[in-house]
Amino acid sequence: MENIIIPHIEEDVPLPANATEAFPELSPKEELDARARTITLLAELNNNPLSPTSEHVAQATEIATQMMNDPKARPEFKNYPNETLAYLAGMVSQMNVQLVDDLAEMKMYVVNKLLYEVEHASNAKDRLRALRDLGEVDGIDAFKKRSEVTMKVQSIEEVENELFETLSSLKKKAIDVEVKEIPSKK
Repeated sequence: MENIIIPHIEEDVPLPANATEAFPELSPKEELDARARTITLLAELNNNPLSPTSEHVAQATEIATQMMNDPKARPEFKNYPNETLAYLAGMVSQMNVQLVDDLAEMKMYVVNKLLYEVEHASNAKDRLRALRDLGEVDGIDAFKKRSEVTMKVQSIEEVENELFETLSSLKKKAIDVEVKEIPSKK
């Protein structure tokens, strides 16, 4: 006779009505990325390249402008054709890359200006302030306090043995003390 294992199934657990209801909440950028990846994959699988027209480009530009002007706005991506969404995803991705590049250039500018101030400040107070500010720049971190944690992985048997050894050594160090009451002076 064969044993049949039946898993425990919880009762009264509501199931989502459809896949959309089960899907987690995404930011507009995350939703756009997911849609763009799906659109691109389907286009590649069907050997049907996406070719946005000037109308699709104009729609994507309009949506991008709305998203930049109101970051809390949530465009209804399902109302737009695949070509528009693919083009929009490319625009958003490119903007993010440009933003990262711009921030890196801005950081380099700040570091260079601080270095200039350190070398050319007219008094010690200004030089020290510029040095302090330079030391606080991310990546330089001259004043950042660091702590190192070493994690030792042990089996439960090793932990038990170590604990018993510690308890045994403490037991040997225990001292019997007799407590006597001292009469109070009245």
